[in-house]
Amino acid sequence: MIKRLAQGALALTILIYPAAGLAAQQPKKPLVLPSPYVSKVPLHTDFNVEVNKLGQVVRVKSGKSCKDLSFNAKTYGNVLQMWIRKPDGTAIVGMYHVTYDFDPKTRIISRNVSLIKAGGNWGNEEGAANNMMDIAKREYLQGLKKQQADQSSAKNLPDIKGIVKRDVKNTRPSPSPTHKP
Repeated sequence: MIKRLAQGALALTILIYPAAGLAAQQPKKPLVLPSPYVSKVPLHTDFNVEVNKLGQVVRVKSGKSCKDLSFNAKTYGNVLQMWIRKPDGTAIVGMYHVTYDFDPKTRIISRNVSLIKAGGNWGNEEGAANNMMDIAKREYLQGLKKQQADQSSAKNLPDIKGIVKRDVKNTRPSPSPTHKP
């Protein structure tokens, strides 16, 4: 009889314990992110850009901004990373006009590209995005070299514990500064 009661209690424990654990877990509230700022007025920027033989934007020659600084920065960054090509994948070296228009009712940004003038002496130049990546890589490697140089020079410094506290092995006090040279 006791054996059956023990088996029943064990079976009941096995069944109830996981259910109690699940009941204790309450569903988490979903993470609510703040909605991004969206302009309530129409925005417009336009740029004249030089495009190389690969279709990459080489540089922004001129541009017209709007009052929204965030929109200006986003569109300028976007135009620097653009590739302007024909549907068959080929590109025409030249000066292009790129416009960005934001419609607050639909919250859609439209981008339009038109060729101003074909040709130019920048056809073989590197694209702006590639140029920025090269600069970032060069700066990263310079920082890495500086960090390694700092670490190697730190190896020549004495142990800080030996300077601040007494030398435990030799029981000699750390040197104190004097006014004599």
